[in-house]
Amino acid sequence: MIPILLVAVGGALGAVARYLVATAFAQRFGVQWPWGTLFINLSGSFLIAVLAARLTSPNLRWFLPVGFVGAYTTFSTYEYETMRLFQLGRPGGAIAYVAASNLLGFGAVLAGGWVAR
Repeated sequence: MIPILLVAVGGALGAVARYLVATAFAQRFGVQWPWGTLFINLSGSFLIAVLAARLTSPNLRWFLPVGFVGAYTTFSTYEYETMRLFQLGRPGGAIAYVAASNLLGFGAVLAGGWVAR
């Protein structure tokens, strides 16, 4: 039960942080290009790698990389998993994962937009 609570609290804080960062970027730079989302994705990718490498406490691992960063940006998890495939000696798997995630993800967005209309 503790891991679930830690993920939930970290996730709530990460979601609020995402909202605040995105709002600040939109106010500063406008919304014609997704600067806030880019910053969130890049900073989350950096943060998840640092936390995954440095944290030894299981509770902090649930709270920070899984909960907080996971809600702040799922892109960070995607990038971390890609890095892990390379580290595990599976570069072909990493490239396939990137290609599938981007192509199929874009297709899913197009399909969702079509269904919604």
